[in-house]
Amino acid sequence: MATKKKAARTAVKKSNTKVNKKAVKKPANKPSTTTKSGINKSGTSKKSKPANKKLAKASNKAVAVAKPEGGSELDKVIAQLPDDQKAKLEHIKTVVENFQEKVVHRLEGYVMGISLLPPTKDDKGKEDKESINVLVLIDDKDSNKMPKEELHERVQKVADEVAQAIDKHLKPKTTLLTEVWQQCYDGKSELLQLIAMSAIVYDTGMLAAIKIAEVHKSMVLKKFEKYIVSYVLAGSLTQGRATPDSDVDVFVVIDDTDVKKMTRAELRDKLRAIIIQMGGEAGEMTGIRNKINIQVYILTDFWENIKDASPVIFTFLRDGVPFYDRGVFMPWKQLLQMGRIKPSPEAIDMYMGSGKQFIDRIEMKVKEIVMEDFFWGLLTPSQAALMMYGIPPTTPKETPEVMREILVKKEKLLEDEYVQTLELVLKTRKEFEHGTRKESSGKELDDLIKKSKAYLKRLEKLFEEIQERKEQEKVLHMYENIVTIIRDVLRLEGIDKVDENDLEKLFVEHIIKKGHISQRYDRLFKEMLKAKKDYDSGKLTRQEVHDAIKSSKELTNVLIDHIQRKRGQELEKTRIKVKYGNTFGEVILLGDIAYVISDMDNDDKRRVSKAKISKHGTLIDRKEVTLEELEEALMATDIPPKVFIKGALFEDLKNIFGPDMEILMKY
Repeated sequence: MATKKKAARTAVKKSNTKVNKKAVKKPANKPSTTTKSGINKSGTSKKSKPANKKLAKASNKAVAVAKPEGGSELDKVIAQLPDDQKAKLEHIKTVVENFQEKVVHRLEGYVMGISLLPPTKDDKGKEDKESINVLVLIDDKDSNKMPKEELHERVQKVADEVAQAIDKHLKPKTTLLTEVWQQCYDGKSELLQLIAMSAIVYDTGMLAAIKIAEVHKSMVLKKFEKYIVSYVLAGSLTQGRATPDSDVDVFVVIDDTDVKKMTRAELRDKLRAIIIQMGGEAGEMTGIRNKINIQVYILTDFWENIKDASPVIFTFLRDGVPFYDRGVFMPWKQLLQMGRIKPSPEAIDMYMGSGKQFIDRIEMKVKEIVMEDFFWGLLTPSQAALMMYGIPPTTPKETPEVMREILVKKEKLLEDEYVQTLELVLKTRKEFEHGTRKESSGKELDDLIKKSKAYLKRLEKLFEEIQERKEQEKVLHMYENIVTIIRDVLRLEGIDKVDENDLEKLFVEHIIKKGHISQRYDRLFKEMLKAKKDYDSGKLTRQEVHDAIKSSKELTNVLIDHIQRKRGQELEKTRIKVKYGNTFGEVILLGDIAYVISDMDNDDKRRVSKAKISKHGTLIDRKEVTLEELEEALMATDIPPKVFIKGALFEDLKNIFGPDMEILMKY
């Protein structure tokens, strides 16, 4: 597409060359020479021909990029009209789109945008409802070999021919981009306002930028006109480098020379926030998706930046196009063009000195990278690896030593070359810290980066290896926990001493076969036994670890439930229910200690006492205790020992509850 555009413009430029008489008096049977743009050397336009595939593809792409989301502007307007008015606008839309397709082809590479203009009015203010007014924006930045007036005349002629062939009411108006900018330089905004009110049909980005900027400018001036000095369009759009996706860069200069109620900075910040918010509102109003990028300057800062030769401000003055100016921007722009704006000696010295400052800053950054970034980048993962292994956080100095002793020599999980890399980083940092080293070469930095990457990659693998080992050790701990719990379960069944080799046999015989727990838990226990055997032989797989952990949790839960039920049953056997009169009491025997509870059903009168059981069976050293102390004693009792009650105990209970005491027997 770029090649075609260049060829087209070259052809137009050539058409400006002097034409000799023989070329004018060509035989009737020979057609006149034409360019791809549709402008021939005689100034007439060639007949429209079907576009080739490449051209059609390029044109379609431009239209697709330019169309906003939710359809074109005409589509949105049509959707809001009553049914009786839709037909006319649908007809206009068809005519304009047909015109757009043909004129873009005929003037290939020149058309920047096409929009439908509002109806015009005559001198009496009567609106012309028949004419279909269309603006065609022409790119003329490369037309140096042809006078702009001639180019304008030729493209207008082509547009008129295309329009008349489509609809006699179609009235195209071609405008060169430089003409738009010149009107802005002259302080005229009529064309900008016309574009702002138009409906864009085709665009490569410029019409949308002008429209959203003009709408935004109008909003800003309506609210803050007394503060606004200049509103300027700048950036890639005015530099000729714009694309349909380019940001719309605008500069707003605020007059702060007569501010009394607030500081200059407060004025700038207050207005900037509102002006930027208006930019979003302008985008919503126009439906233009290009981001409007707004820079706000106060006038005194603007002047200061000119004096200091700010590259941003110089570019702004050189390329900017004022949509509004109160006599500040254009004088400075013209002075710049005349070479009258020159940097001050202080600005020159500042720019000269900035080179050394940047080099010094680079050296400081390199030093900081070596001292801090390499140091922390390797140290903290190293400490994490040791913590994962189970060692508390180490100091920087201790870290390499501990890694060498534990991970290299003892566990053989890491190679010593990686510990040497960590030591090199620590040593280099220490040298910079103590001032024995001032700089690092690029080769040293590259070497450190290479070694650090290898170190961190190896540490990732080390984390996996430690994690795998921890998981395997977890299986061992779970196995030992299961064995301990099964021993406790068997002890409840009266089996105190159990050899580990007989554990499975006794577990099946006294727990499974007696129906205390389901048969499936025997299979889970066998899985744990196999996992322990594979762990001992170094053959434990990751899947076995996963299965063993799952089996262990399930088996542990069911065995603990069994122990708790059994414990509850055994504790219940230590309770003696007592009735005296219409009141109930209870005696709990925990080995050689007895807890006596009177008036159990009355929270206010309930009393708890604790006594020792003598070798004769009597209660001695009886004293009152709290209910909480009784609960703690019950919680601390695993399986209460068997207690034989002597007659003396009943005599003491008679003294406590009275001679009419009754004992509840359990079967």
